Amino acid sequence: MQTSATFDPATVTRILFEGFPSFAIALFYLIGLTAVGAFAWGVYVQIRKYRRGQPLSKSFGKIDLQARFKDMVRVVLSHRTVARRDAAAGRAHRMIFYGFAVLFLGTATVTVDYDVTARFLGFHFWNGDFYLLFKLAMNLAGVSMIAGLIYMMVRRGWIKPPKLDYKRPDRQPGDPDYDRSGYRREDWAFLWTLVLIGITGFVLSALRLVWLQDRAVVWDTRWWSPVAALLAEMIKGVGVSASAAYAMRTGLWWFHGLLALTFIALIPYTKVKHIFTASGSLMMRDPLAAQRLPRVEPDSEKVGYKTITDFTWKHLLNLDACTKCGRCHEACPANAVGAPLSPRDVILSLREFANEALQKNALPDEVKLDVHGKDIGQVFMETVWSCRTCMACVEICPVAVEHVPIIVQMRRKLVEDGEMEPQVQKTLQAIHKNGNSFNESKRKRAAWTKPLPFQIKDARKEPVDLLWFVGDYASFDPRNQRVTQGFATLLHNAGIDFGLLYEGESNAGNDVRRVGEEGLYELLAENNIAMLGQSHFKRIVTTDPHSYNTIRNEYPDFGGKFEIEHYTSLVARMLSEGALEPRRKLGYRVTFHDPCHLGRFNKGYDAPRQILSAIGCELVDMPRSRDNSFCCGAGGGRIWMSDPVGKEKPSQNRMHEAARIEGLEVFVVCCPKDLTMFEDALKTSGYEGRFVVRELIELIAESLAQPAGDDPAEPGGVRAIAAA
Repeated sequence: MQTSATFDPATVTRILFEGFPSFAIALFYLIGLTAVGAFAWGVYVQIRKYRRGQPLSKSFGKIDLQARFKDMVRVVLSHRTVARRDAAAGRAHRMIFYGFAVLFLGTATVTVDYDVTARFLGFHFWNGDFYLLFKLAMNLAGVSMIAGLIYMMVRRGWIKPPKLDYKRPDRQPGDPDYDRSGYRREDWAFLWTLVLIGITGFVLSALRLVWLQDRAVVWDTRWWSPVAALLAEMIKGVGVSASAAYAMRTGLWWFHGLLALTFIALIPYTKVKHIFTASGSLMMRDPLAAQRLPRVEPDSEKVGYKTITDFTWKHLLNLDACTKCGRCHEACPANAVGAPLSPRDVILSLREFANEALQKNALPDEVKLDVHGKDIGQVFMETVWSCRTCMACVEICPVAVEHVPIIVQMRRKLVEDGEMEPQVQKTLQAIHKNGNSFNESKRKRAAWTKPLPFQIKDARKEPVDLLWFVGDYASFDPRNQRVTQGFATLLHNAGIDFGLLYEGESNAGNDVRRVGEEGLYELLAENNIAMLGQSHFKRIVTTDPHSYNTIRNEYPDFGGKFEIEHYTSLVARMLSEGALEPRRKLGYRVTFHDPCHLGRFNKGYDAPRQILSAIGCELVDMPRSRDNSFCCGAGGGRIWMSDPVGKEKPSQNRMHEAARIEGLEVFVVCCPKDLTMFEDALKTSGYEGRFVVRELIELIAESLAQPAGDDPAEPGGVRAIAAA
């Protein structure tokens, strides 16, 4: 046997195809080129599919590809979206990703050295210290990838989190597209293929070490491949000779090579393509995907999504980016209460439909392109209308799939065709006629001001510092009117110069737009923008998160750029600056519900909590809070629709969560719709008397007022009401 002194360290390398005849090498290259050709054809088919979609709306804005690419790279490398709310899966995916990336780059490095620099430039760089470090890095990468894959196998096979159950809530057993076991098989095939590629790679290296054990340049440097070296020691230990190792290595080499080339060839046709589509989806992510829905272009011949070719190319890319991780499925409030909706299944259905219709050489006729209906791959009308547009799915998706905008685009077509619940249609007609969802006369919008002992300015007639955009529920709902009067009193007592639009205010249109009635939304937005433009004010405040969202994020597309804030940030600032001074600490044990349109949509998490702290409440957050808050069920126009009899409502589900907080006294909200939904749910879920639902404004008013005992008729009577 040679000793380490008999070889030049600079000659340490691995000669590819050692021991293979020329015809075998030629055959391998032929198979490799075939695999690359299959991959290239698959890429072409996918690009052709996306090109059959529509261009992006002008409202998407100018695309800065360089900035988007940098942001995508940061997200991919950090894995922050993958690790959110599932740290274990995030760690495992990170191990797989970085292991695979290093192995891929290593293989590419070998190819460049062998087929480019050596063949055409006459020099090798894959030797010496570089080669030794290369071997070590590849070993560690292989261990990382295999470990991550094994955890994912354990997760799917034994842990079995519910979000990975592909059972469909929008289909019944026996329906032709109910069974999604094919996805399960694809998942396992993906995991096993990568595991086998990794394991056979290690065994191949070990067999090569045993085969060439008499070469010091190979054997004496074996521990730079620690896993392969350990396996080699074990193989030698069981009596495998060098010649036997050579024979085994030859057969395994072909198995490993063909498996790897097959993997490459199938990338565009299987879930493996998410490596590229997920990156593309993240790169094209709209940071205001649900906060700011796209406009219907004035010259557009179609409204919404009727056929799969109506989808933008970006939304077609979103369909392929979905990794079936189930996080949107788990977060969806409609799915949680048994509605026939899973955001994941909507995306998968549309993906299956797109692949069937758009990957063919010629497009089928328009009837077969219709995504609405009851046929295989189509999305049911009941599914589309079950969505609360709460954005929980969009917010948690690790690959930036835009479920809500897609669903709203499908709703737009249903609305245009008149396919909606009669109550929704009546509500939209009422809004069109009177400017509010209560079908009340416009003159009654400010009727709540009459009992007040002071006059509120009309901002249309005289200038004010602060214009209060009140909203429908705060103006017309009797329970919310008391809260509205409380906020008016707070502003008046604080000496704030504020005013209203009175009957000049119309429904802001946030929920009208998310129902899918884009024409009515644009009418409302234009009317409100015109009225605001005629008024004199410095900034806007609103107690309605829904109005806040659309005025802040969507009115600018129609020329209405205004400075607006939700009342919680205004009050928090007044408390911190001393403009408001609580006269007593309330001492209540409370929990707080983050409204979707204030929290997830606009990141307004801190101000309400700062207020609760300032007025002396003990806050205990529910498990689902802040960006993981659970929708009350009112969004997306669902407050205008009847829920199925006998089914749990999202608001009741939320009450059950709150009731698990020991000693809870007050369930705090800061949205008029939340107050309506949760006070009703408190009664129907059986918790009336255990705790109360209160608007944050009511607690603020109680803290600012002189101590007056526990009078149930006053905001200060929380404990008395709960004990009654």
